Amino acid sequence: MSTDTMQKDILRGGQFLVKETNSEDVFTLEDLNEEQRMMRESTKEFVDRELWAHWERFENKDYGFTEETMRKAGELGLLSVAVPESYGGMGMGFVSTMLVCDYISGATGSFSTAFGAHTGIGTMPITLYGTEAQKQKYVPKLASGEWFGAYCLTEPGAGSDANSGKTKAVLSKDGKHYSISGQKMWISNAGFCSLFIVFARIGDDKNITGFIVENDPSNGISLGDEEKKLGIHASSTRQVFFNETKVPVENMLSERGNGFKIAMNALNVGRIKLAAACLDAQRRVINEATKYANERIQFKTPIMNFGAIKAKIADMATNVYVDESASYRAAKNIEDRISIRESEGNTHQEAELKGVEEYAIECSILKVAVSEHVQQTTDEGIQIFGGMGFSADTPMESAWRDARISRIYEGTNEINRMLAVGMLVKKAMKGHVDLLGPATAVGEELMGIPSFDAPDFSELFAEEKDLVTRLKKVFLMVAGSAVQKFGPKLEEHQQLLMSASDILIQVYLAESAILRTEKNVKRSSEEAQATQIAMSKLYLYRAVDIISQKGKEAIVSFSEGDEQRMMLMGLKRFTKYTNQPNVVALRTQIADKISADNGYTFD
Repeated sequence: MSTDTMQKDILRGGQFLVKETNSEDVFTLEDLNEEQRMMRESTKEFVDRELWAHWERFENKDYGFTEETMRKAGELGLLSVAVPESYGGMGMGFVSTMLVCDYISGATGSFSTAFGAHTGIGTMPITLYGTEAQKQKYVPKLASGEWFGAYCLTEPGAGSDANSGKTKAVLSKDGKHYSISGQKMWISNAGFCSLFIVFARIGDDKNITGFIVENDPSNGISLGDEEKKLGIHASSTRQVFFNETKVPVENMLSERGNGFKIAMNALNVGRIKLAAACLDAQRRVINEATKYANERIQFKTPIMNFGAIKAKIADMATNVYVDESASYRAAKNIEDRISIRESEGNTHQEAELKGVEEYAIECSILKVAVSEHVQQTTDEGIQIFGGMGFSADTPMESAWRDARISRIYEGTNEINRMLAVGMLVKKAMKGHVDLLGPATAVGEELMGIPSFDAPDFSELFAEEKDLVTRLKKVFLMVAGSAVQKFGPKLEEHQQLLMSASDILIQVYLAESAILRTEKNVKRSSEEAQATQIAMSKLYLYRAVDIISQKGKEAIVSFSEGDEQRMMLMGLKRFTKYTNQPNVVALRTQIADKISADNGYTFD
């Protein structure tokens, strides 16, 4: 681990809300080292050659082709990036695993799902929770692509409420094996996997238990037909039935009753990786839409010259730029936290589990934001293509359909919105994030007389950073008042939590983009970063609108009288621009750059 990592004070999860972050302390895509850049290029080459060039095969439900390309990815080492070297993997850091997940996932949701299910929830539970014997036996085969993994958690009656599963595990009289019986559904990779991570309940245990189950049809395992789905057509998705399937006791994963914890921690990693998996899909849609808009002539001019198209292209590009900024910022925080824990004597397993868990709030934020942006981007991609976008002869409509599942995967966006705020409040109660002090200070500020001094906003981003600081106060005002009013029963007020979460999400994303751009301006120039500056300003403008709307919605829903009037005045004060940006000019500047480059060139 570098001396810089040891010396700098890395913010804990959620502390971005109450502590200032310097631009020098955030990681950006421009900070990739030579090895990471080479890894990115080899991944892109694989995707262009093996996946993007054959996207129609995935749309035609060619499950065999998905398996074939997964094996090719294994031969290139792309399935082993996150696996420690001692188990046949490349043992690369968390940022590198994000990078591969990002660039391997943009061509088709079918392959992206197979890749994520295998490398993430299919392999990771064993590397992080398995015994040494389990890891030696299974992980090398999974890392190489000789075997593929699947994850059996969801049941007909247990979706978001994962711990309510009915699948049973009964210990044999001789104590040598468990018999598992039950039904699992929506199991990705079920049609070609070699092993399942299965969650079942032993007796009347409060929590489920995890098991490693080899896929042997003669051992009471049968599959349903391939599901008929809106998108991800060539992702093998089937029901799995277990009928007294015998599993050796040594194949229990971790301890009895620890399955729910395994599932939740796997989802934390899955959420930030899902955000990464939605990035290159946006870039590719932007690239295709830009090429089409530059070539499509209507009214004797390319449609890219029309302001309505420029607005769409600019918003699409701004979304993915901001998404990149926030995703890699969080990924490096996780990597640094893992390194610190390892230097303190934690095993790799312990360090990675705790490192990711520390940033569970950010993982939920990213999952929600990026999955919704990829849906917006693919929708606008169809619109730019017009009638051709609606045709299956172009990849736009398949990209839109594939994007839709990302808002459901790894916990629905509704669940993740509530989790983000709920986890932050719990961290505050444990003393890990000081929300009470800053929230109290905001309350006192509301009671005081506002300053009418004219601020000095002459430096780049001076006003934007001041505004971000004030947007954080909106969250503290709304959430602080809500906690004070409802206490532990806050979790019952889901609509309020959703509004607070949207404020939190916009703060993190807007700040991440500004910090990334500021850092890159310092090492180049404002001129070199002109478009990135425009995107950062445009996103903040949109974020302010969302925060104003969600803040008002929350305030008028749980307060009244003088308290309500005071908070509404505070909301107006905290979301006020001194110098409003020219939104049309910003969008035009962004779109003209993308048009000139014939695609997105900021990654």
